[in-house]
Amino acid sequence: MAGRGSRLRPHTLTVPKPLVPVGGKPIVHRLVEDIAGVCSEPIDEIAFVIGDFGKEVEEELIKVAERLGAKGSIHHQTEPLGTAHAVLCAKEKLDGPVVVAFADTLFKADFKIDPKDDGILWVKQIEDPSAFGVVKMNDNGEIIDFVEKPQTFVSDLAMIGIYYFKEGKDLKTELNYLIDNDIIKGGEYQLPDALRRLTEKGKIFKPGKVTEWLDCGNKVVTVNANQRVLEFDRDKNIELVDPSAKINNSVIIPPCFIGRDVVLNDSVVGPHVSLGQGTKVNGSIIKNSIVQSNASIKNINLKDSMVGNHSNINKTPQDLSVGDYTTMDI
Repeated sequence: MAGRGSRLRPHTLTVPKPLVPVGGKPIVHRLVEDIAGVCSEPIDEIAFVIGDFGKEVEEELIKVAERLGAKGSIHHQTEPLGTAHAVLCAKEKLDGPVVVAFADTLFKADFKIDPKDDGILWVKQIEDPSAFGVVKMNDNGEIIDFVEKPQTFVSDLAMIGIYYFKEGKDLKTELNYLIDNDIIKGGEYQLPDALRRLTEKGKIFKPGKVTEWLDCGNKVVTVNANQRVLEFDRDKNIELVDPSAKINNSVIIPPCFIGRDVVLNDSVVGPHVSLGQGTKVNGSIIKNSIVQSNASIKNINLKDSMVGNHSNINKTPQDLSVGDYTTMDI
């Protein structure tokens, strides 16, 4: 998670993209929960590969690991040298069973990792694979090749950026090979090149098919991910409205996440809205949006939006006397 998150700016100017909340919880926290759900064994440690995000962010990531019963560790990628280089920044953790995940995606799956498999790649069947890296399969349902953004049809199974390796040290060997031999594509060391070398050496990778893949790369898809996550949590009967919230002459249309110490006055919120801790909403209508913590929203209709921490969006009420057949856009 060392990238700048430029596609999600301005929300990533003060926090890294994986700490942006979706459904009231940071993306990376939800991702680790999703991975834990398909693992056959408990997660012992979570290694976060990050850029220079500051001590406060690092402490929050350690807490994410601890909340899941794991030890957290921080590793830095100081240069944007690609996915293979990023994974190798935590090389001392590549030992035994390892899951590698890029922390801007969420997923739903109904399979369990088989610890006997050499490796598993999470994949999603998509209509247009030309914009993604895809896997090529043999007749036995095993992955035999990896193709980046194919212009002619090779496969419709796109890699979503999550991988399981039975032996992390084998992956480390191939990552080091790429670096030592300066195998670069597009100015970066690419993880699929290491995967290909593993398959050429006889490692058998199988697809882990997911039922839903939620990208959180930009504002539009992150708002959509928030919508789906809220629906998932509602279906699991998770309580989404914090009991400390103050709801005054207001309506909440579920599913919505209403965080701690949120105040709603004379407003309608929902469906598919997340309001972070301490946010205050007055005289407004909010639909399908993410509002982060300690924001202030007054006298406005908000839809399909993202609002950052400590933001103030205020619209002055008008004193009007409006006659017949009048249309006003204020």
